[in-house]
Amino acid sequence: MSERLVVVGNGMAANRLLDDLAVRGYDGHVTVLGDEPVPAYNRILLSAVLEGSHPRGAIALPERTPDRTDLRLGTRVLEVDRERREVMLVDGERIGYDRLVLATGSIPTLPPIRGLVRMDGQLHPKVHAFRSLADCERLDAAIAGDLRGVVVGGGLLGLQVARVLTLRGVATEVVEGAEHLLASQVGTPGGKVLARDLRRLGTAVYTGTRAVRLTDAGLVLDNDYTLETDLVVLTAGGRPSTALARRAGLMVRRGVVVDGRLASVTDDRVHAIGDCAEHRGVTTGFVPPAWEQATALADQLTGGTTAYAGSRTVARLRATGLEVAVLGDPERADGEVVEMTNPLAGTYRKLVVRDGAIVAAALVGDLSRIGLITQLYDRRTVLGPLEPGELLVPESAAAPAPLTDEVEVCACAGVSAGRVRACADLDDVRRTTRATTGCGGCGPVVRQLLGAAPAPV
Repeated sequence: MSERLVVVGNGMAANRLLDDLAVRGYDGHVTVLGDEPVPAYNRILLSAVLEGSHPRGAIALPERTPDRTDLRLGTRVLEVDRERREVMLVDGERIGYDRLVLATGSIPTLPPIRGLVRMDGQLHPKVHAFRSLADCERLDAAIAGDLRGVVVGGGLLGLQVARVLTLRGVATEVVEGAEHLLASQVGTPGGKVLARDLRRLGTAVYTGTRAVRLTDAGLVLDNDYTLETDLVVLTAGGRPSTALARRAGLMVRRGVVVDGRLASVTDDRVHAIGDCAEHRGVTTGFVPPAWEQATALADQLTGGTTAYAGSRTVARLRATGLEVAVLGDPERADGEVVEMTNPLAGTYRKLVVRDGAIVAAALVGDLSRIGLITQLYDRRTVLGPLEPGELLVPESAAAPAPLTDEVEVCACAGVSAGRVRACADLDDVRRTTRATTGCGGCGPVVRQLLGAAPAPV
């Protein structure tokens, strides 16, 4: 009897796992249990759908699966019975497994704002989450006429949504409890540059203050100021979806605790990948680590020995008129800091260098050097004493850096310029390298490479 593999979740991590299993010729029987009633899609590009720059169909993910795959959409798992090795669905059906993969992702958390939830337990009609395609479609339907909106949360997602609402004609304000925007990713100078850019683009910004109550008059801040609003979009928090794992008795801290095989430390027949997994005390919440985990697990399930040792963090803000990239943890990494800020030009650049190598970076407003910086970061290349400063000079003020074949152009999928140049067209790029299927930020460079001759070495 062939192995029975059950995957709970059908998001970006699960989709990558199925794709890699198919490529490796996995010969077991796979059952995929997806909570949402639609096929897998790229959540990072939901803001592009809301903006109108991407049609809904453009964010669909490839559906390559092993030969014997049963994909069930709109299916919710109620419990995991580890003793019997079965999952029980809400309708009472039980499905046996030999191996179980939890790819349950993350769920939004409600900030402590009175009035968000009505007495019947439903969200106030003005309140919107922004985590799923259904959330996106509901918010899209609500944008009509002359509206005012407030985005609660000044992180990557909050800035994306705020920018889109402004572009859609909504008078938008952002409320962030920290002292500056993107407080988890960039320092105060970078946050100020972003706030200035948003205001220039038509979005009001309130930092160092929190929303405490939603009333008929509007959203009340902790300084007693009231923001009149027709829409409130919550982007300020999310946490790994671990309720199923907890009820099954698996070890859970913030996420499901896994080892280098991405197996639960409680039960080696159960694996976790993506936002719900915690490896070496880290839950990432970003797509590139989830994809790396999926690839490593697919290798193990097909007889390989790849161990997951942890992932780099590469975060990218995708919003019209705003450019942000973050490598590693520039606010907490140890090392010498090389920093350059030009608020008038709307740029901020920071490198953290230890033992001559880049260990973290943050760039706001000009990402012309991000490919080269990412390559140096990944390889831990030892730089000369003048090189970090030179890397922070925008290409418009220096000789353009040629995109040699080794330069990484897609941070989400780890794709080099050479791999893109080897492809016949954009569809070939997406199918064989997965470039442009993550955050989408590499799209212009990929299109340029497809029509360009190889750069000199």
